[in-house]
Amino acid sequence: MLHSNPTASLGADLRALRKSRGLTLADLATKLDRSVGWLSQVERDLSEPSITDLRHIAKHLEISVSLLFGMASAPPDEIGYVVRQGARRAIGSSQAGLIEELLSPDLTDDFEVVHSTFKPHSQIGEVTTRPTQEVAYLLSGKLDVEIGDQKFTIHPGDSFRIRGEPHRWINPYSEPAVAIWVIAPPVY
Repeated sequence: MLHSNPTASLGADLRALRKSRGLTLADLATKLDRSVGWLSQVERDLSEPSITDLRHIAKHLEISVSLLFGMASAPPDEIGYVVRQGARRAIGSSQAGLIEELLSPDLTDDFEVVHSTFKPHSQIGEVTTRPTQEVAYLLSGKLDVEIGDQKFTIHPGDSFRIRGEPHRWINPYSEPAVAIWVIAPPVY
């Protein structure tokens, strides 16, 4: 189904993700072995990509293909404004013990807001470095965070910032840690 509201569409999200990675239409079209015209139509919601196309797009944008599915259903007057708790889009997989949901209505802003739940006794598999600025606020639990060479234990009510530095997280504790992240530009 094609969306009539450009701020709540697959195409708008793809355009925002492509631009956040500094890619032109021609750059991504070349990587996908598709025409610029086809990609432009997809981004304007004039053409629907196949499942295979979505897998290739997700691979080249370095996101989970699951993010491209399931634009949350909402009443027409809420689309682009409100994300109800039961209608959040899941991000990625929970294999590393991290469950993430997009709180932003879409990915067309200069930032995204993410709800993250770090399962007890879990950790990210490798150090991550992204070309972003991120601020996180811990709602509950405790979380150990490594940013560059520094190590911190974050408690409920604490916040921290990452500016493109190598970082990783560990939840060695027996309860989940829940955080809200603001990430600019959108990476999911």
